Amino acid sequence: MASKASSSASQTHALSSISDQRVSLTLAFLKALGMERPLPQIFDTSGIYSNLFRSFLKVNDIKKGRISCTIAIKLPIANFYGTLHGGSVASFVESLSTACARTVVAEDKELFLGEITLSYLSAAPINEEVQAEACVVKSGRNVTMIALEFKLKKTGNLTCVAHTTFYNFPVAKL
Repeated sequence: MASKASSSASQTHALSSISDQRVSLTLAFLKALGMERPLPQIFDTSGIYSNLFRSFLKVNDIKKGRISCTIAIKLPIANFYGTLHGGSVASFVESLSTACARTVVAEDKELFLGEITLSYLSAAPINEEVQAEACVVKSGRNVTMIALEFKLKKTGNLTCVAHTTFYNFPVAKL
């Protein structure tokens, strides 16, 4: 019984030293990404997030239940590795799926984004363009579902697929 306790204690000590080492490596990685750099004053304003992402987006076509856009991959929306940042993709998914849902959901209904799923399939490098397509899969009284595809414009290679689910709420009349 005593050997089991000492064995468990040595395993706990080994795990804590591995954990400390991993914590140090993770912190070093985050610092290299700029974790401790202060936010420039120009970005400390309302609406900067939406304006930033909107500036990389060009709408090609809008129809009922369908939106087609081109996204220019530039440094501000890229990651440390020189490709489109996953968080940027998620921002585009949210914006495009909301806009697509609005093509079929009445203005008097409030939309609540209840679910978003993303599958990242390949990287989109800086200075490339991505073709984004959003289409309504289902729209009913209470729910609207959107499917999205992101493809490299030059090659047609699929970079990401996404699905969003919106819950439709009637606006309360007071």
